[in-house]
Amino acid sequence: MSVYDTQDPAARETALDAAEEAIRHGGLVVLPTDTVYGIGADAFSPDAVDALLEAKGRGRDVPPPVLVGDPAVVMALAIDVPEYVEQLTEAFWPGPLTLILTAQPMLHWDLGETRGTVALRMPDHEVALDLLRRTGPLAVSSANRHGRDAATTVLDAATQLGDRVEVYLDGGTARLGTASTIIDTTVEPPEIVREGALSREDIVAAVGDIFTAPEPEADESDIQQPDADQPDADQPAADQPVDDQPGGEEPEAEAPAHAEAEPVVAEPAAEPSDELPTRRDG
Repeated sequence: MSVYDTQDPAARETALDAAEEAIRHGGLVVLPTDTVYGIGADAFSPDAVDALLEAKGRGRDVPPPVLVGDPAVVMALAIDVPEYVEQLTEAFWPGPLTLILTAQPMLHWDLGETRGTVALRMPDHEVALDLLRRTGPLAVSSANRHGRDAATTVLDAATQLGDRVEVYLDGGTARLGTASTIIDTTVEPPEIVREGALSREDIVAAVGDIFTAPEPEADESDIQQPDADQPDADQPAADQPVDDQPGGEEPEAEAPAHAEAEPVVAEPAAEPSDELPTRRDG
């Protein structure tokens, strides 16, 4: 394994060349991102993806996300993309937001048991973006053994992954130090499946409340219309004689003057309860 210091501008090109070469022949690379360090492999090489999962000690039932170097790549890797996804990428890419989308079925890749979806993110880190523009989309997961803390430095990553990785790119301490927020856009309304560096409030403030289903519109067929054949309650039926009283209406009967109102018996006051209202789980 080799470690390259990408914080040194003079050494960065050499580091990126080595990382690109490792990716091209199916090797694994640890790279810095804005959230935590990632372990990356060629997304279109099933053997490389299997090696990534093995290095982490993780099964195919937890497929890795895919990092991209340009938001336009979304339309090539996914289908049935909701309109609000463009708003999300404009607001938060590059940045700590991962979007689960319906994968393009024509792509020749095998990321694991994805159930026809793909998780995409564009990281906000110059070194990561430089590498992605050289290699194209990379399958990238956090650079740690499964069940252990994500690496925030290259030393953390190397301690956990060792020589399973061919090239380590040292970009210093990860700026955010926490995982990205993941939104599943394949359901309606979309759901936050992991809240990370971005909160729900951050997202709603930027693009509106996409997480609440709109109220259903009333169907005009459900609105009860008056029956044209039913006579108005205030009008007499055609075959009913009209009373001889003026206006055709029977006068209201007046109550006798001597009638007395029945006394009202007051109900006893309710006893105070010691029980609290039942709490509903939300």
